[in-house]
Amino acid sequence: MKRKKYTLKSKLPFIVMLAPFLILITLFMFIPIIAAIFLSLTDFNGLQMPNFIGMSNYIRLFLQDETFLVVLKNTVFLAAVTGPAGYILSFSVAWLVNELGKKTRLIVLVLMYMPALCANLFFVWQFIFSGDSKGAVNSALINIGIVSAPIAWLSDSRYTMFVVITVTLWMSFTFGFLSFIAGLRGLDRAYYEAASIDGLKNRWQELFYVTLPQMGPQLLFGAVNAIASAFTIGSNFTQLTGYPSTNNSTDTIVLYINDFTTKRFEYGYATTMSVVLFSMMLVSWFLVKSLLKKVNAE
Repeated sequence: MKRKKYTLKSKLPFIVMLAPFLILITLFMFIPIIAAIFLSLTDFNGLQMPNFIGMSNYIRLFLQDETFLVVLKNTVFLAAVTGPAGYILSFSVAWLVNELGKKTRLIVLVLMYMPALCANLFFVWQFIFSGDSKGAVNSALINIGIVSAPIAWLSDSRYTMFVVITVTLWMSFTFGFLSFIAGLRGLDRAYYEAASIDGLKNRWQELFYVTLPQMGPQLLFGAVNAIASAFTIGSNFTQLTGYPSTNNSTDTIVLYINDFTTKRFEYGYATTMSVVLFSMMLVSWFLVKSLLKKVNAE
């Protein structure tokens, strides 16, 4: 049987259908990335034409800017803790919620998705972690005798990171959580019956050998959301710990970029930080993608 030869004319309908997507992704993704890399090599200030200064911004960033090293450490630590923890927590809760009855599941889903609906209600967390004796946490700790004086949760650099991590995990039940629920609801039950016949013994084996291999797209989508959220933490938490926070304890790269763009107008230097942040996210994405491939392969 002869193979059908595809000519440009036969491919034209597909090219036409893909053209809008390719144009948009080029305009809003590839061109901005290339422009950012170029601007990171300049001293652009938004008013004058950028001057090419080579790697000076990168040298300043890693060898001269001590504050950047602090916010880099904070960003990496937050991403390393909240990214995997939020991802695992979202999937674990979605898996448990999926086992509930229809009506109960609907109620729990609404409650679990509340962080996405109330993401700007940081005054609730301000009350919970208030630094006086009337704050929810301080009041409870004083009443049970763990502490004798209120703790300044939002201004003491020893505790601010704990607060940010707690609130971030609370906010992790968003799109990734819903994608896990949708994936679990759409699984093919025939695989479970076949696995049961083949000798599947418990729910853990069912999870690892039947559920996870079927949820590749949802796991990937959740991972993308987790990475993006973990590395872009910052702007929301200025309402809690302020900016700059005490000893820069919760300042992140996103906040530092915002500082250089809105207050100092050093766009070239800010773009350098953006390129570094993008590179970190890209490396993390490839690592997670490789890990998920291994899980699905097994």
